[in-house]
Amino acid sequence: MAEQQFRFEDGAAYEQMMGVWSRLAGDIFLDWIAPRPRLKWIDIGCGNGAFTELIVDRCAPAEVQGVDPSEAQLAFARKRPAARLAQFHQGEAQKLTFADRSFDVATMALVIFFVPDPVKGVAEMVRVLRPGGIAAAYAWDIEGGGFPYDAVLAEFRSMGKTPPLPPSVGAARMENLRKLWTDAGFREIETREISVRRNVADFEEFWAAVLDSPSSGAMIKAMPDAERERLKAGARARLPVDSAGRRIYAGRANAIKGRLPG
Repeated sequence: MAEQQFRFEDGAAYEQMMGVWSRLAGDIFLDWIAPRPRLKWIDIGCGNGAFTELIVDRCAPAEVQGVDPSEAQLAFARKRPAARLAQFHQGEAQKLTFADRSFDVATMALVIFFVPDPVKGVAEMVRVLRPGGIAAAYAWDIEGGGFPYDAVLAEFRSMGKTPPLPPSVGAARMENLRKLWTDAGFREIETREISVRRNVADFEEFWAAVLDSPSSGAMIKAMPDAERERLKAGARARLPVDSAGRRIYAGRANAIKGRLPG
């Protein structure tokens, strides 16, 4: 769903960097959607299947179709237990290969800011949903400091560097999500914030996940050694420590859901 520098091509690395976060936020998100069982779902931008697996495990779906541009990510997804029900396809959010009115629920989990044209992405959700169908999404509030790895982005900025950001980062702002859903014709639109946090044993665990990122990680690895160490030290100083000496980092996502007219 993203431009080339944001293509996630390593399912295992993505699991360490973002898969855990996707499930932490996804649990809250699915509780909020509260779907009835036996629905047909499409998970757009499914990546390595982290959120898709939650749908299968928690929502008793009749069908789940996952779509993502990365075959490497899809290969990882197909090895998950969710593959007992879910099917995974290579494709793009802006041009889904499914027929009109195929699904009851369409989701984008941590995806909409990677879609080059979010309006087209939401229009495709409308097209493949049945009347009365639900479209729902959540995405990190990156511009508001809600990205779990914001300590690194903030340190980039403090060094006078522009941090790598998704191509449609502003789409995740709550007012922009609401406009996208309203303009697409959804009704019963609701929004909420989702806040999650993790503790890790030490900073090196956090830093290893940062280096696995195809965006920030690639930029950091290309830095001169002294500059990279300065960035690392600054990011370490920004992460609070709990009473057990573990590093704390948190994320905040904006979420939206709406229903097509019946």
